[in-house]
Amino acid sequence: MRISEVLRRKGATVTTIRSDATLAELLDLLATRRIGAVVVSDDGSRVDGIVSERDIVLHLRDGSASLGAHVRDLMSAEVVTCAPEDDLESLARTMTDRRVRHLPVVVDGRLVGIVSIGDIVKQRLDELEGERDELVKYVQQGRPATA
Repeated sequence: MRISEVLRRKGATVTTIRSDATLAELLDLLATRRIGAVVVSDDGSRVDGIVSERDIVLHLRDGSASLGAHVRDLMSAEVVTCAPEDDLESLARTMTDRRVRHLPVVVDGRLVGIVSIGDIVKQRLDELEGERDELVKYVQQGRPATA
């Protein structure tokens, strides 16, 4: 299955924040939207970075944190991205290997969606449920008798 199918099912809306926003604004956005990461984009279409709960924890841990700190000081600037034609299995492996839980989906340098590890797990569970249902149906219908 391709990422485009995941986006079709979940929607392509992406929450973004500007790099000059404060940590207080970021925390409010994460809490209000009940999400774990936000794409940093100063123009709303380019991926300038990503900031996750993990980035906030690391920032707070170093002791120099303040609610007035800017997102640009917290964000990860090297962002792993994917494309709509990428397949779920390879992305699951990428997310595991790179230890990231959110991947912005990009086409021609423009942000078109985001997928989380939760989206990928849900999709895979749906696929497994469908396969199970087909197997149950096959067994219940019985097999043709052999002579």
